[in-house]
Parts: sequence; C-alpha cells; structure tokens
Amino acid sequence: MRLLAQARKSILPIVVVDSGLALRAPRNDGTTLQQPCRCDTDGPSIRPHENTAMTEFDPASHRMVPEQRWFEDFALGERFVIPSRTMTSAVFAAFQTASGDTHPVHYDVEYCRARGMPNLLAHGFQTLVHTAPGAGLFPYIVEESLVGFLEQSSRFLKPVYADDTIYPALEVTELKPGRTTGVVTLRSTVFNQRRELVLEGMQKFLIRRRQAGA
Repeated sequence: MRLLAQARKSILPIVVVDSGLALRAPRNDGTTLQQPCRCDTDGPSIRPHENTAMTEFDPASHRMVPEQRWFEDFALGERFVIPSRTMTSAVFAAFQTASGDTHPVHYDVEYCRARGMPNLLAHGFQTLVHTAPGAGLFPYIVEESLVGFLEQSSRFLKPVYADDTIYPALEVTELKPGRTTGVVTLRSTVFNQRRELVLEGMQKFLIRRRQAGA
C-alpha cells in the first residue's frame, strides 16, 4: 500500500491547455513546472524568433557554387569527383532508350551467359556517359567563363557488367593559356568496385581568362 501511495504521488496529472496559457504541472517537491504553451486554437502559432517577412529572390544568385572560376584559377592535379553509381537494370534501360541500341549483349542476360559473361555487358558509351562533367561540380564553377566543350576521347580497358559499381572522376592534366582564353584538359577515369581502371580518357574545355575587375 505504501508503494502504491508513492506511485500515485509521482504521477503528474493531465493538464488541459487553454490558448495562450502556460502549461503548469505540480512536481513532487511541491514546486510548479512551467513551460510556454505553443498551442493556439484559433490558428497556427508564430514563435517570436520567426521572421515572416518575404525576402527578395535573385535568380542570378541561384547557383550550385556561388564563387565562379576563370582559367587562371585552375591548378594541375586538381580533381573533380563524380558520384559513384551502381549499374542497375534501370540504368541499362535508360541507355537503351536514349541510344536506340537494342543488341541482346546489353539486354539479354541469357545471351551473355551463353557467351561466358557473368551478366549483362554495359555498352562502352554507357560507362562513358558517367564521366559527363555535369554529374559533378566542374561546369557549375565555370558558368561565367566556359566558352565550350572542345573534344573528348576514351579507352575502354575492362568490361563493365550489370550490378557493377563505378567511380568516375576528372583531373586537370594540362593548362594551355591563350590571349583571352585557355584550354583546360581533364583526364577522365572510371574505376569499378574491385579498384580496376575500366575507362580512361580526356576532355578539353575552352575557358575565358579573368578580365580586369572580374
């Protein structure tokens, strides 16, 4: 009985909250626990620190990377990592739709197994597209200085199969300055989950040089 009485004393009573009132509940030591009530039966509450004023929006400032770069801002050895991706059936289907390539070596697993392959074979271009600079941050930092994409080349070193995970990246390997522009050469690489280099290539971009006051 004594334990039951103590338990009853320790239970806080249910408190009905009125709009704008504070929540009060007795404590065991006789004092009152008070918390500010955030309830409003007439509508949503607004906390004092909330700023309801609308801010001005400037589309020019809506950028992935606010600070822009020019040709002089690049350095040899600088790397731009592109997110990794697993070659799922959805990736294969998307490439088939975009390319129009319907050869069974890319879409018929039994066809591949009959020829000694463990799974669907990814088209070389399907691997290559994952080195697109826009999958990383490179083009976002040259939005004001990029003149154009000049050329690209690639070598397919090892096969990529369905369910492989690939890890693309770009690295600055050459900087060729001109009078008002410069050519930035990027080495493109793709590794698989076994740390094997499956693709190696090159991409060249024409980038404006920094103007006075830029």
